[in-house]
Amino acid sequence: MKFSARRSRRVLAALLRIGWQVKRQSGSHKTLSRDGWPDVVFAFHDDEEIGPVMLSRIAKRTGLTPDDL
Repeated sequence: MKFSARRSRRVLAALLRIGWQVKRQSGSHKTLSRDGWPDVVFAFHDDEEIGPVMLSRIAKRTGLTPDDL
């Protein structure tokens, strides 16, 4: 899968759309949960740019696809 860089706010919104929920939050660290998946810590500030390599890592743990963004 090929990702292009995105703002973390947009990535988080896409994760919430595909069924992830914020379980708890401490500062900029959000623990996300979804049935059938292990919890994921999303630790980015809203305006932070997330590059393609990190997006690929997030996708492996969450099921996110480039089409979701």
